[in-house]
Amino acid sequence: MQINETLIRSVVEQVINQVRNQPGTTGAPASSASTSTVSNATRGKHGLFDNVDAAVAAARTAFEELQKRPIDDRRKIIDIIRRISISQCVELGTMEMEETKIGRLVHKIEKLKTLGEKTPGVEFLKTECFSGDHGLAVIEHAPFGVIGAITPVTHSLPTITGNAISMIAGGNTIVVNPHPSGKKVAAVGVERFNRAIAAEIGIDNLICLICEPTLETAQQLFKHRKIALICVTGGPAVARAALNSGKRAVVAGPGNPPVVVDETADLDLAARCIIQGAAYDNNLLCIAEKEVFVVNSVFDAMMAAMERAGAVRLSGPEVDRLTSAALQEVGEGSDKHFAARKELLGQDAYKLAEAAGRKVDPRTELVFGETTADHPFVQTEQMMPFVPFVRCPSFEAAVECAQQAEHGYRHTSMIHSRNVRNMTVMARAMDTTLFVKNGPCMASLGLGGEGYISFSIAGPTGEGVTTPMTFTRERRCSLIDDLFILGR
Repeated sequence: MQINETLIRSVVEQVINQVRNQPGTTGAPASSASTSTVSNATRGKHGLFDNVDAAVAAARTAFEELQKRPIDDRRKIIDIIRRISISQCVELGTMEMEETKIGRLVHKIEKLKTLGEKTPGVEFLKTECFSGDHGLAVIEHAPFGVIGAITPVTHSLPTITGNAISMIAGGNTIVVNPHPSGKKVAAVGVERFNRAIAAEIGIDNLICLICEPTLETAQQLFKHRKIALICVTGGPAVARAALNSGKRAVVAGPGNPPVVVDETADLDLAARCIIQGAAYDNNLLCIAEKEVFVVNSVFDAMMAAMERAGAVRLSGPEVDRLTSAALQEVGEGSDKHFAARKELLGQDAYKLAEAAGRKVDPRTELVFGETTADHPFVQTEQMMPFVPFVRCPSFEAAVECAQQAEHGYRHTSMIHSRNVRNMTVMARAMDTTLFVKNGPCMASLGLGGEGYISFSIAGPTGEGVTTPMTFTRERRCSLIDDLFILGR
């Protein structure tokens, strides 16, 4: 499907009007396959539940039914999710934008479409065999069971979509506790997936959702005895909670990805890539370029390249005003740190410029400015389309600053350089899950680069970019040579 501005505008107007004119619904109208809407009457089926116990019980029943089915049925289920995610990406992406009010509409739409196209499915499952004098061993990859998932407001339905494809491919079912600010579009998407799967495959509730999510329901999910595995995509607090749950956890935690630009870089290419990555969905991606360290000898030329590429440079005083408006100190004592204010999180670049006292073209994708290495914008995962640039006396100093700013998350880092040695030095020093050379951050997830996509990138627990294999456990089946001996 070709996405263009005319299509987006027409669907946006239709969807927003429908959402606003339907009191009592938890989202927009259902797909063309169904004339009903997501309402209280839908609770208790098609994946929508009011409490954790009921959701887990339904997901467990669905899991037991799925185990009786051939793997080809999993493939059909995934095809249904893909079809809805792709064909309804404009409508569902618009709902997400209208509900969360952060990011950029065109990217909300693109994320759903791309996840439907590129999230790996059952083709990623691999069976290994070992044979020899003592028999045969077959190593299969079995499901865990019911997986409890926490999803973020930054990518509410997209994260559910990608996780569902990978988890179901592994033979699991899912119970999701979505971010409260993205619960409505999550409910609409989950209801549509389940309704279509039930109609075509005959299993309901493969993906279950807590319709009124809270911290308490998240904790109940973490502790529930029938939840076999936890998958968390979110910030530091929810990541810590998952790691302390006592269950096995796949944790996609925070990131603060740095960029290093050395004296050999193609500066115009670097500028275009930084803008493309940092402006994508208004910098809500955890892999996005958050701060840039530039070798001093090319610093001024790099700033000029950024302006040529369309970004708007803020002056020192303007950066100061933006900092006061966009960031705030939270926590106490040793836990005191800066965090983004909700009012500007994920907002358009022109709004950030206004907060800095500057009027810019509303079409501006990114604003940037020079700061010191210890500036709050450098040290904070701010998730807004402003990028701080820091002068560094050498490449080695730039890498050291990048390590400090990344805080040891080992999430994502980027370099722009023609020097292979420098690329190798930084890759080893950062030791991040994703490392991008001479490209935008999205290339690491197959968007303009090679590979597959997932919005759950498990750095803290080490799984990396999650796939169906992430959500399986190894099962070894052995046929021993004694059986042959006894049969002689």
